[in-house]
Amino acid sequence: MNPPTAVKRIEGVLAPVVTPFRKDLSPDPDRFAAHCRWLMRSGCAGLAVFGTNSEANSMSVEEKLGLLDALVKGGVPAAALMPGTGHCALTDSVRMTREAVRLGCGGVLMLPPFYYKGVSDEGLFRNFAEIIERVGDDRLRLYLYHIPPVANVPITLGLIERLLDRYPGIVAGVKDSSGEWSNTRAMLDRFKDRGFDVFAGSEVFLLDNLRHGGKGCITATGNVNPGAIDAVFRSWQTADADRLQAGITATRKIVQKVPMIPALKAIVAHFGSDPQWRTVRPPLTELEPGQEQGLIAELNAAGFAMPGL
Repeated sequence: MNPPTAVKRIEGVLAPVVTPFRKDLSPDPDRFAAHCRWLMRSGCAGLAVFGTNSEANSMSVEEKLGLLDALVKGGVPAAALMPGTGHCALTDSVRMTREAVRLGCGGVLMLPPFYYKGVSDEGLFRNFAEIIERVGDDRLRLYLYHIPPVANVPITLGLIERLLDRYPGIVAGVKDSSGEWSNTRAMLDRFKDRGFDVFAGSEVFLLDNLRHGGKGCITATGNVNPGAIDAVFRSWQTADADRLQAGITATRKIVQKVPMIPALKAIVAHFGSDPQWRTVRPPLTELEPGQEQGLIAELNAAGFAMPGL
């Protein structure tokens, strides 16, 4: 492949968009597109559809491809999309990634194959390299998804170094969901001058990330609080930055007191007056009534709102 031409990359706040399901547990493309359009109007610079909080690994490749097509047809700019395309099966990763590039998506967010544990950096390098080579398109922008608390398969600094040496420009960045600022800082210190964009996996680290050369955050609560998080991104060099950061951190702490995915869906259901949004796919379950009531009461007391939903 030729060295990729320079293109404008996504920077700012991205939401791993929650996926609405109908009563029969099939994905609901109309609700999905409507929520994505609201997110883009409300502060998100991009949408990391099919991320962890999207229940992506509870959906088939066919279902995800159908939703991706529905988004583009539904008026969501493909250039703002960073779909999750990493699967345990190599061929599934290739298929999803190839289609994302064909549609003109701004990038793809790629999990390592996560079933086998204790795999080597050599094995992971071969996985990512094989996907890149099979897709074979200079337009590909691949963002690595480091989430060891869930995947239990880490993406090490050495692996990143090797991928950047082999595929500069195509390997475009990382979402660091380690939950450890020291790890994010190590990525920034080592790679920020190599065209490698580091996104924090939680808005709790957004201001620190920006102050050290990061590009934004890809965060669950971007689904419900995009405007306030975007305000930190836009104001991080101002005197108001620490106060704004404290506000979004406080909201995050409220939401994460209960299981995150059903919590996000309960918030969208409540503030959007659409009870169907509460539906999750097994093995996940909805919040217990007391959990939801407590969550909404605490958010209301904090002055939380979702204008225009």
